[in-house]
Amino acid sequence: MQIQDLPYPDPGVPDARSGPRFLWWLFRNQLGGQLKSLAWGLLHFASVAALPFCVGVAVQAVVDRSGTGLALAGGLLALACVGNAVGDTFLHRTAITNWITAAARVQQLLARRAAHLGSALTRRVAAGEVVAVSTGDVEKIGWFVEALSRFTAALVTIVLVCAGLLVYQPALGVVVAVGLPALALAVLPLLPRATRRADTQREKAGRATELASDTVAGLRVLRGIGGEELFLDRYRSASQEVRHAAVRSARMWALISAIQVLLPGLLLIAVVWYGVGMAREGRITVGELVTVYSSVMVLTYPLRHFEEIAMAYSFSRPSAKRAAGVLSLQRPTDTAGSRAADIPSGDLYDPRTGLLVPAGRLTAVVCGDPDAAGLLAERLGGHPSQKGASVLLGGVPLDELPLDSARTAVLVQDKDPVLLSGTLRDLLDVPASGAVQPREALAAAQCDDVLAALVQGSVDAADPMDARITERGRSLSGGQRQRLALARSLITDPEALVLDEPTSAVDSHTEARIAQGVRTLRAGRTTVIFTSSPLLLDRADRVVFLHDGEAVAVGAHRELVHTEPRYRAVVTRETDDEAALNGSVTVNDVLQELEEIEEKA
Repeated sequence: MQIQDLPYPDPGVPDARSGPRFLWWLFRNQLGGQLKSLAWGLLHFASVAALPFCVGVAVQAVVDRSGTGLALAGGLLALACVGNAVGDTFLHRTAITNWITAAARVQQLLARRAAHLGSALTRRVAAGEVVAVSTGDVEKIGWFVEALSRFTAALVTIVLVCAGLLVYQPALGVVVAVGLPALALAVLPLLPRATRRADTQREKAGRATELASDTVAGLRVLRGIGGEELFLDRYRSASQEVRHAAVRSARMWALISAIQVLLPGLLLIAVVWYGVGMAREGRITVGELVTVYSSVMVLTYPLRHFEEIAMAYSFSRPSAKRAAGVLSLQRPTDTAGSRAADIPSGDLYDPRTGLLVPAGRLTAVVCGDPDAAGLLAERLGGHPSQKGASVLLGGVPLDELPLDSARTAVLVQDKDPVLLSGTLRDLLDVPASGAVQPREALAAAQCDDVLAALVQGSVDAADPMDARITERGRSLSGGQRQRLALARSLITDPEALVLDEPTSAVDSHTEARIAQGVRTLRAGRTTVIFTSSPLLLDRADRVVFLHDGEAVAVGAHRELVHTEPRYRAVVTRETDDEAALNGSVTVNDVLQELEEIEEKA
């Protein structure tokens, strides 16, 4: 896989049982790239390791006054330099390719898992954590995958050089062969502490990221209650904790780096001291001493890769663990699409609550518990948060459909829909049947004033469709964002549309017009609205009242207001004392007020 071939047609099925297993899976899936990097790394390091031998031959040729030996040394030196340049160039190229392709594979896997889980992801993993995994952690994982082949090449080179020195000059070769492994292992006792400090830094950084994300998302609310300084102080404190943890981690890695510089220097001194004594005794030549000395000096370069691989693994292991944790998440009910990819039609039925939504009709659902209503809405869309009997569409369990087919058949709009940044045209460019045009959906959602506001706030955007929407629609009011999201949902024209409190942020007159617009545009299509608004309830073909997780009453809104006290308490928000005191007066007042609003709308 080359960079120009990205993204992967299929990133594969990861081994997400643990962080190390996930790293090993990534390595196995890039075996070809790793072998290429290893081959170029061996050429590079072997060429570097050959330089001391060439220098030793040249020095000995000068001592012996041999022109042939000097010419041979020059030729070998030129060959080693060419090998060094070529090997280093292509090692860098293949290593970076491994890094980028590994990071891209992980990002594809995370994106696929996020799309598969849907809204269940952020209920099980904090949004800030997901962002941290898909950005910083991906980079650290790619670093380890990239560094592994270079470390292997450096290790093989060191072993070969030590073996060559044992053959070339056994006395000094033994010193080098014993000293180098000692140098490589000297930092091992420090690695667990360094790893713990790196984990602490990453944990604190993740908390700071979550806090920053929450602060930005709730900035408008914070300004309304004057809480900016409070959250800024919290983030300031969190960032200082990250800084202190980073300094502690950096100190440990600085100590490891210092040891990696100090100990090779001591080994070099020992080799020179011992070699000079041997040269004085005539046991080795000057050229051999220079060769051994230069070899030890040059070997400090591949030896540095031991420190790098330790750092890369220490940083990537917790990152891989977090990535594996996200990738191991599963939907509570998922049969991997055991049925054909057909889109069923018919009644929508939830066996758990007994909710029946007749096909082609507008059904309103009233539930006293907003959280229970949200969970039911997700279950109707095939995104259950708990295991249980599947929702049926036309008698077909949604859990047995391929995920794409289930989401095409039933679309759920959350009570807090998200608007992505871009133009209005981009926002409304969603998979759709084509039966509903954007203008029709915008009109049904009563977006005229929203379009005017977008044009007024955009430069050179005469057409509202070219007006830009800021990130998450922060420049719009809550009601404006809600209506644009409703228009987007209407455009998709799914077999069944589930709306969770679609008008909670708009005024009553606009709500009445939206109720009529949705009813008209969705005529003959299955629509479910979770609401307690009398205006929407009065426009529904049928109303289902849920109490304690069960459908206990079905009928028209005005009928249920008179006959079902529990329903009336939820819709009118009256207390038990008020109900006992007011009797039927509250009902009549509500119905009269409802008629007045409809007349004005």
